Amino acid sequence: MMGQDIRLGADIGGTFTDVALDVRGTLYSTKVLTNYAAPEQGILDAIAIVAGNAGISLADIDLIIHGTTLATNALIERRGARTALITTEGFRDVIEMRTENRFEQYDLNITLPPPLIPREDRYSVAGRISAQGEELQPLDEAALEDIARQIKHAGYEAVAVGFIHSYMNDAHERRAREILQRHLDLPISLSAEVSPQMREFERFNTVCANAYVRPLMASYLQRLQIRLKEMGAVCPVYMIHSGGGLISVDTAAQFPVRLVESGPAGGAIFAADIARRFGLERVVSYDMGGTTAKICLIEGYQPQTARTFEVARTYRFCKGSGMPISIPVIEMIEIGAGGGSLAWVDALGRIQVGPESAASEPGPACYDRGGQRPAVTDADLLLGKLDPDNFAGGKIPLSAQASRQAVLKEVGQPLKLDAQNAAFGICDVVDENMANAARVHAVENGKNIAENTMIAFGGAAPLHAARLCEKLGIDRCLVPRGAGVGSAIGFLKAPFGYEAVASQVARLKGFDSAALNLLLDDLKRTAEGFVREGTQADIEREITAFMRYAGQGWEIPVSLPDRAFSADDEGMIEAAFRDRYAQFFGRAVEGPPIEFVTFSVKVQEIHPAAKPQALQDQGQAIAADRRRPVFDPALGCEQDSAIVERDTLAAGARISGPAIIVERETSTVVTSPFDAIVQADGTLLLVRKGH
Repeated sequence: MMGQDIRLGADIGGTFTDVALDVRGTLYSTKVLTNYAAPEQGILDAIAIVAGNAGISLADIDLIIHGTTLATNALIERRGARTALITTEGFRDVIEMRTENRFEQYDLNITLPPPLIPREDRYSVAGRISAQGEELQPLDEAALEDIARQIKHAGYEAVAVGFIHSYMNDAHERRAREILQRHLDLPISLSAEVSPQMREFERFNTVCANAYVRPLMASYLQRLQIRLKEMGAVCPVYMIHSGGGLISVDTAAQFPVRLVESGPAGGAIFAADIARRFGLERVVSYDMGGTTAKICLIEGYQPQTARTFEVARTYRFCKGSGMPISIPVIEMIEIGAGGGSLAWVDALGRIQVGPESAASEPGPACYDRGGQRPAVTDADLLLGKLDPDNFAGGKIPLSAQASRQAVLKEVGQPLKLDAQNAAFGICDVVDENMANAARVHAVENGKNIAENTMIAFGGAAPLHAARLCEKLGIDRCLVPRGAGVGSAIGFLKAPFGYEAVASQVARLKGFDSAALNLLLDDLKRTAEGFVREGTQADIEREITAFMRYAGQGWEIPVSLPDRAFSADDEGMIEAAFRDRYAQFFGRAVEGPPIEFVTFSVKVQEIHPAAKPQALQDQGQAIAADRRRPVFDPALGCEQDSAIVERDTLAAGARISGPAIIVERETSTVVTSPFDAIVQADGTLLLVRKGH
């Protein structure tokens, strides 16, 4: 890998494309509207801006790190390739039948989300592997030859292969690919490579999703690399994956489903780095952009992780109503509450916000780009939180008149409210939606959200963070420098890393230590192979066994030492499982046998520790030269508020709320219950008065 003196992070979001350029410790950043027709163009335009500001050419850049929502959007909007699924005879309808869980238990008219691949595009073939990995019935190769010919003449663009129990033995899937490749020049995804985990619905759905977005992402990544070279960039490009590590473009093109949560992962890494710098053990990260808001719990400077998450929940955002993706991911809750989220009044006369977004085209009404419906940004503007002449550094002038008309038409008139009260209603609904999501996420993880420090970033989060803290009972909130492009900055701090996962169901009592060592060695080679594509730096490994009591439907993560195991380790592993179980559920259970389900090996490069910094909650009060009326939700009326440019603030300055601290990519609203203290590195600490 080349040097890393000059590194660039690029994040394509639903509304804005953010770029952060680190030139030997000096940061340059910008936001441009996302180009939906040619997403790579937004990156190229933003790179040209920051390179010009830094006075460098693209040839000077040593490393580009990229994250994107393109794969996510393709799944949500069903804009992927026409894909054929080949599966085991008798399992053709697994992705349609789903599981026995009902996301609305008492809804007699429940509508299940349609499968990603319709029934006419699903093929089945004889051949069977047992749950122990033994071949019960040979693969029908003649039938596969016939299926390959059908696919060839039907105009498919990609193929997904998912056989029952292939996570235990992938011989049939690999043989199927060999046969298909003799007839087809199409990308072929195997479930045993994409997601070698038990639970056929999640595994089949994941390989279908991978195949579905693979041609789109391969084409996009190829175009991006070509255009970058044409502009003079000669550095390697790496992608950030959903687990928060970096992978090569080639790996990303082969496994694009790993990119589904890549942008939000960068934000969580950004927040974790801030937490480590200030020594904050318990943090909740709050990332609000133009389309969505993401909330993630961070403990011990590490974001929480999971092996499965959902995309495109379709039924009142109920858990279980979406598309399950079974890959390692940074765990967070995501709701349709961004600056571009549209407000409307439902049949019961209630203000609703999102999930539909104005996005970048046409954008909120105030952008004057054709948008007619009010978005959260329109409400923020009418409440005085935004300066119409200084939005995005003055690059996007805002029309307060257009916002007023849209808010009155869609919300004010139906509810007989004036523009300001309608705007307050919109903002309070979106703030309560985010607060409720944070409460639920914390409760599901057994945490008290009020005990955390909030770290707010994203273009819209600093506008709403203080109010969110009021609702959640949080006393301290950090708004770091560069918060408006936090995910892109997080990309620059992401390590080269990869997590390899495989299911291997086995009882703990009398376990086969040789077989376990063989499996873990294979996972280590796989994970290290991906990491070594990008770096030769020192690495660290985390070994995790997902275990349960026999008969249970779910398992818990148990950390294991990174070494070879022997039969003598049975007691140590059992004790570790019981301790972990007690942490989750209060006490361990006596009697039922314990079993392994899945193993994970996470490998990542070791980054030098961040320079620690003490959090200062005292400061010298300063007076503001400018003031304007801003609606204060805590008091329910407009307040004469200080307007301060962030770049003019020195360390130790204290700004008493109500106030607005303005910067190029966002603004921080300090409501009346809070003061803001500038830290040594320029981070803003919002602290509740009296604490």
